[in-house]
Amino acid sequence: MPEKYSAKTNTVEAEVLESSVIDEGIFQKVLIRAGRTIAQPALEALEMILDPSTSPQARLTMLAALTYLLMPYDLIPDFIPAAGFSDDLVALTAVISLWNSHITPQIRTRARQKLDKWFPL
Repeated sequence: MPEKYSAKTNTVEAEVLESSVIDEGIFQKVLIRAGRTIAQPALEALEMILDPSTSPQARLTMLAALTYLLMPYDLIPDFIPAAGFSDDLVALTAVISLWNSHITPQIRTRARQKLDKWFPL
């Protein structure tokens, strides 16, 4: 993913991955294992990445947060019961709060629909 930083303008130009790069099957398996609490912000992040109105900078940081979620070995390894996904939840929540202005009602609705499909009540 090419990225260019300009100190003069304090901007980042990044090529954002297309939705075809995100394997929803693998993503779904990880989220089902992680549980509904982790799945909601993860799906909101995914929907923000897929939404064409989301800025490239927001997409890039959402992609980084989702990559952290998908990595099995991170600050607290995901295979540790109960605590394994806690660092992932903190990372996702922090990134989403940074870009909260980009979350539209449509993004939340799409994320909620996927959440309810994957985790029926």
